[in-house]
Amino acid sequence: MHEFKYKGDDLYCEDVPVQKIACDTGTPFYLYSKKTLENHFAAFDTAFSSVKHITCYSVKANSSLAVLKIFASLGAGVDVVSGGEIFRALRAGISPGKIVYSGVGKSSTEIEYALKSEILMFNVESSQELDLIDCVAGKSGKKARIALRINPDIDPKTHPYISTGLNKNKFGVRIEDALNEYKRAVQKKQIDVTGVACHIGSQLTDVTPFVDALRKVKEFTGELSSHGIHLKYMDMGGGLGITYGDEMPPDPSDYAGAIIKELGNHGCTLILEPGRVIAGNAGILVSTVLYKKKSGAKNFIIVDAAMNDLVRPSLYEAYHEIKPVRKKQGPHIAADIVGPICESGDFLARQRDVPDFMPGDCIAVMSAGAYGFTMSSNYNSRPRVPEVLVDGQRYFVIRKRETYDDLISNEIIPEHI
Repeated sequence: MHEFKYKGDDLYCEDVPVQKIACDTGTPFYLYSKKTLENHFAAFDTAFSSVKHITCYSVKANSSLAVLKIFASLGAGVDVVSGGEIFRALRAGISPGKIVYSGVGKSSTEIEYALKSEILMFNVESSQELDLIDCVAGKSGKKARIALRINPDIDPKTHPYISTGLNKNKFGVRIEDALNEYKRAVQKKQIDVTGVACHIGSQLTDVTPFVDALRKVKEFTGELSSHGIHLKYMDMGGGLGITYGDEMPPDPSDYAGAIIKELGNHGCTLILEPGRVIAGNAGILVSTVLYKKKSGAKNFIIVDAAMNDLVRPSLYEAYHEIKPVRKKQGPHIAADIVGPICESGDFLARQRDVPDFMPGDCIAVMSAGAYGFTMSSNYNSRPRVPEVLVDGQRYFVIRKRETYDDLISNEIIPEHI
């Protein structure tokens, strides 16, 4: 459940009218509910309380320092995919011993930074990456704890752009090749082989692929044990989906129950990497209608938010529910909700049944707390929008709106031009 509800005709975030924030800060902006973030994390983490586990929130879903600070206060770990995300996590107070570093393209500089930060472990995704980590660890005088991310070739039945567990995807090492990679890893002096990792995709709405993947990972760890390679951690990634429209994803307790049942008395500490399921429905994007336009039988509602602010509809044809910030009486129309970007792909919704919005009306793009601001850009030289956090009856701007000066702050014109 989330804390975006109507009280009378006004949409509220917890105990604050969204319209009030829109009047105070201007639009567009991202809006998050602290209570929802806390409740979602607690529901997920508590569901696994019967087994040894670390809940490592996926920073890429929403990397706001204030959001990470909330999770740090709840004892969360994090899954990161860049040096910048490590920096954010540490700045927000996440324990380095609960940081897991995933991703296929770690640079030597990032690896060195992670080693100096004394993170929990690297999820290694290729032979050459393993060799580089060993080399950097040697130069740094460190020993690198690693898990090998194995690719179980499980179809997650999700959008192909967010599928990660098939052999055709760029992630991980084929499970058929993984034993030899582990044998290589244990021979390296600067490597501490401590775990196994697996992540099959995002926005999954069925537990079956998770259980199938876990079964393959268990079989593989048994094979490792027969070769004298014993592990401490089993990282099963994230990927549990949320409701954007008519999806019916499993409750975290049902997901946990299925995983725990399959896990049995395995003995490893389970690492989980939820992102979307924690943050997705804890945030919205608020925008103002600029114009209405009719082209033949086609209706367009032009708003001040665009694909640079929320790219998911353009990139994935993803569905986000559109709600009025203040309920409107009268008929609905079928319309495209589009932004000011100079691209035909700049839309937030297509052929959507919505109230007959007028210029000045505010709309809420729901379920935008994950992969919203983190995927935003300055395309068309548009300043990135602010982020706002509601805590009960109060709200706080946790990221300021960028200015035009911010757009060019890192640019240099050579003197001879």
